[in-house]
Amino acid sequence: MSPKTSTKTGGGASGGRVRELATPGRVVLLVIAVLALVFVFENTRQVKIRLLLPEVTVPLWIALAVMLVVGWLVGRYVTFGRRK
Repeated sequence: MSPKTSTKTGGGASGGRVRELATPGRVVLLVIAVLALVFVFENTRQVKIRLLLPEVTVPLWIALAVMLVVGWLVGRYVTFGRRK
């Protein structure tokens, strides 16, 4: 086989590039990002949250996102000591 012949078939250089960019992990990440956007746009109504004394009015998606971050931080704090 001469150095100029190639064993690749069809698609050319751009076909390999698309396969390289569209890895399964990136596809899953894209689907999660789209679902997150749908979640945000579906949960834009205002909700009242009472924090001991003050009452705060925020969009539902912000309240849920804050609770997600708080839960993640608590989980990190609890498991931090176990890594030794």
